Amino acid sequence: MSELKIKHSNIKNSRKRKRTEDVSPNLIETASAPKQRRIDGYQPPDRFWKNLSKVWLTERALRELDRRNALVPRQERPVTRGAIAKWKGRQDRCSGTTTAFLSQCSSRQLEALKRTARHGGPDLRGLRGYRQPANPLVATMNSRQSASEGRTRDSTTTTKTRKSRPYDRNFLQHLIDNGIFPDEYEFPDGQIPPPPDNLEAIEQRLTQPRRSLSPSKFTNERFREFKKADAHAAKERPVTDSVIPIIEGRVRDRRCVSGAIPWTNLDALTDGTLVSANPDRYYGARPEQLDRRIRDQLSKKIVPSTQHDLPMLPNFLLAAKGPGGDLTVAERQAVYDGALAAKGMESLRAHGQNKPVQDNEAHTISSIYHGGQLKMYACHTAQPANSGGRPHHYMTQLNTWGMTGNAKTFREGAAAYRNARDWAKEERDRLIQQANERLGAQPVDPPEASSSTSVASPDVTMQEIEESQSSVEDSEGTPRPETPPEHPRKRRIGSKGKAKELGSSSRAFDLDKGQTSSSREDGGKQRKRTKRTDTRRMSKKGVSEIGTTGI
Repeated sequence: MSELKIKHSNIKNSRKRKRTEDVSPNLIETASAPKQRRIDGYQPPDRFWKNLSKVWLTERALRELDRRNALVPRQERPVTRGAIAKWKGRQDRCSGTTTAFLSQCSSRQLEALKRTARHGGPDLRGLRGYRQPANPLVATMNSRQSASEGRTRDSTTTTKTRKSRPYDRNFLQHLIDNGIFPDEYEFPDGQIPPPPDNLEAIEQRLTQPRRSLSPSKFTNERFREFKKADAHAAKERPVTDSVIPIIEGRVRDRRCVSGAIPWTNLDALTDGTLVSANPDRYYGARPEQLDRRIRDQLSKKIVPSTQHDLPMLPNFLLAAKGPGGDLTVAERQAVYDGALAAKGMESLRAHGQNKPVQDNEAHTISSIYHGGQLKMYACHTAQPANSGGRPHHYMTQLNTWGMTGNAKTFREGAAAYRNARDWAKEERDRLIQQANERLGAQPVDPPEASSSTSVASPDVTMQEIEESQSSVEDSEGTPRPETPPEHPRKRRIGSKGKAKELGSSSRAFDLDKGQTSSSREDGGKQRKRTKRTDTRRMSKKGVSEIGTTGI
């Protein structure tokens, strides 16, 4: 039974082959040509290409050309038997050799061909953008095959292509056109962008030694472990997870570091046609360090992610690539990320100032790790020659270290990386403190003073003052029961009967007894005055009793 099924399937396949043999081989070859490969990845919009001063021949540029060509309306004739016969005849004439084609030409056609060849041949300058006419047979066969391809797909014709990267030459050209320049850029007139004014100070800071990288603590064996981790990291993710932590060392605050998260919350650096930045690692400040009002006003400039608990105001960035990664892509990524971070630092520095002034200093550092090499760049913002233009962003290389060469070079590179990270934190904290002071805000409220150490006395009300005055007047008039002063440190009774408020800074405070020295003296005078009043009362009472007894 199985043999019958196999024979039956072979008969069906032979019938299908006979049907296709009726069509010319050239048409079969054209119809069975593989489809245009699909390329995934970011494709910039139309205005990105229109604003470029020069378009480089890249994969994305070809995709844009195909997209524009597809928008051109195409005049398709209906597929009729006459059109198919005409197309077959044309294909038969063009499928042979040149000798066969000339043999089919008439004497008049040959003479015209010779005359054209003597003058250099036809003018092909007008054939730019020429679209090859559609083959009606191929269109018919494709329409028939579309249904079957929807159900089953031949795995042999599927080709896997690499993802298109957005950081190509047109990306860099777009940055240059918008005033964002890479390292060692030269203007058309031969001038070179000026370095930041604090370049020497940054370079000196990077060369400072660190105790954690001394030969006694970071031994040669640990260096061999680093080389092993770098050799086994074949992709970008292992480099970030296993190699970079050894260079970083101990991170004091993990809430100030993040990475591999697109910066979708920031405003566009140019015209909104670029992909969102996505550094592999970046260091920033905690959101609570900056006043909430400033964070809300500058959210689109200093808060990179929509997750507002992540670090803000990043100014130390890293782009890591595996051994198979492209170094030029990492450099363009470092330029783009560094310009975005420098723009945020300048926005915070200018916040609250009536007339912001460019200091021509770098406040941002961008790094690259690729193939065992560590490169560091300083990013700064400067005003162009024409005052009305937008600020320009420049990138200046600080140094390069071969981290896998020897232990000494690694210690120097790792020390520079950690020193740069600490320097970037100091710059962030300084700008944040200045912004908070300009706003008159205190991000952290001071703790409340305890009641045991409070120097200020309770408030004295007008009712208590009136009661104290009445008590003094009654003490010299009608008899009142003897009562000691309840709160001698709350109020003071003057010699003329006027109430005076206590708590002045000129009065010493007795922490042991909880009252001022002046209040103790006033209490003693009050007790003496009360004692004299009681003596008068007793003397009058005794006289009255004697008089009554005598009568």
